Amino acid sequence: MNAPIVQLQGVAKRFTLHHQNGIELPVLARVNLCVHPGECLVLDGPSGMGKSSLLKMIYANYLANEGSITVRSAQGALVDVTQVTPRALVQLRRDTIGYVSQFLRVIPRVSALDVVAEPLIEDAAGDARAQQAAYALARSWLSRLRIPERLWPLPPATFSGGEQQRINIARNMIKPKPLLLLDEPTASLDAANTATVLELIREALARGAALVGIFHDTHVGAAVATRRVNVADFRSVTPWA
Repeated sequence: MNAPIVQLQGVAKRFTLHHQNGIELPVLARVNLCVHPGECLVLDGPSGMGKSSLLKMIYANYLANEGSITVRSAQGALVDVTQVTPRALVQLRRDTIGYVSQFLRVIPRVSALDVVAEPLIEDAAGDARAQQAAYALARSWLSRLRIPERLWPLPPATFSGGEQQRINIARNMIKPKPLLLLDEPTASLDAANTATVLELIREALARGAALVGIFHDTHVGAAVATRRVNVADFRSVTPWA
């Protein structure tokens, strides 16, 4: 088996509740996981067990209190995101880690087409032909995810929740990356669009990406999982203890 794309060793996370006299809320402890190319690891467990916190630690939105989280970059370097510099983290997110959350955060008044094309435009570096190709691919993704063409020039902030989620999926999957984090990517989608997202996930796996996902619908997770883990297994301590 190929070397893992991401490996967690001895990872723990605690939140300090400053408005509660500094009480520490233990969330996760002794997390040991690795995900290889072509694997989709689905995180199971009830709400509040720390599934989203685990994804956010891999993406370095949350800092782990203990342990290491090593990501193999698109260039082959091993990067511990618990120790990474801000500049190196920006590069890692640009080339290696994609993150699809339930919420779309974009600059107001930027069109849906520009939002989706942006990850490729960044790489175009002013090359007109590369920019044209980026917009052509963005149009293809918008069509595939059933965003009406009349909406493409409009800012996604004006869209419905399901449309915004599809824009988010297109933006974060249009550029192939070795590691893809999925936080309930189909939560606001109907059956047809959910089926399309499943196709996109399978295509990412086929090209060798490593995926870590949380799925609101159990049948969706079951359709793409190559392995599952119950995050409750990492709750070795009782909250508020």
